[in-house]
Amino acid sequence: MKFRPLGDRVVVRRVKEDQKTAGGIIIPDTVAEKPQEGEVISVGPGAPDNNGKLVPTTVKAGEFVLFGKWSGTEVKIDGEELLIMKESDIMGVLEGRKASKK
Repeated sequence: MKFRPLGDRVVVRRVKEDQKTAGGIIIPDTVAEKPQEGEVISVGPGAPDNNGKLVPTTVKAGEFVLFGKWSGTEVKIDGEELLIMKESDIMGVLEGRKASKK
C-alpha cells in the first residue's frame, strides 16, 4: 500500500539507534528512548498561506531529519511503524547522512 500525506505533513521512519552502551551493556527496547532522528519517506504538497497560495514543503523524501521528542503521530502501515508529523515539527535536516542498508 502506498500512503500520500496531505498538506504540509511528512511521513518519517525512525532511525534505529545502537541498543548497546559504550561499556557493552545491551539496553532492552522497553527502557530505551525512542530516537529523535528519522528518514523522510513521503511529503505532502504543502499548505496554503493566508492568501490561498500553496507553499511547498522544504524537506524531500530520502533526507534525514531531527524532530522533537513528542512530535508526530505513530501509525503502522504495512507492518512498518512510521510517524506522521507537520513539517513545522521538524527541527532540521542532517546534511551528508547516507541511508543505511536494511
